[in-house]
Amino acid sequence: MHCPFCNAPETRVTDSRLADEGSQVRRRRECIACHVRFTTFEVAELSLPRVIKADGSREGFAEEKIRYGMQRALEKRAVATDQIETAIQRIKRKLLALGEREILSRLIGEWVMDELRSLDQVAYIRFASVYLSFEDVKAFRELIDHLEKE
Repeated sequence: MHCPFCNAPETRVTDSRLADEGSQVRRRRECIACHVRFTTFEVAELSLPRVIKADGSREGFAEEKIRYGMQRALEKRAVATDQIETAIQRIKRKLLALGEREILSRLIGEWVMDELRSLDQVAYIRFASVYLSFEDVKAFRELIDHLEKE
């Protein structure tokens, strides 16, 4: 790997560890030329299924959309970024485990709601209100009552 600081062609690995529940390898490297240390992450490249939207259109899976939606729901809530990333990785693993070429966006949305429910109930309600297109306060009350019963 080339050094990101001096662009030297050789670096050496000083430490390797598993990261992100074993789905990544974290490597500490040192440049042979300038001796600067830096971190790299190695991830297996897997093909994720195409997403079938509610209107029937299809698009490639976009992890950024899940991240954005979760971050919006978790705005000003005490949830660590690492917890969000771990939740996103769990969703991606579910997608890969299905082994399908296409998947309904509705199923992905349900998985996001499940992850948010375990992270923060307020964020879960925020996301559900948009995702499920709540029309009135009654829909909020029903969801809150359901949460309280759990």
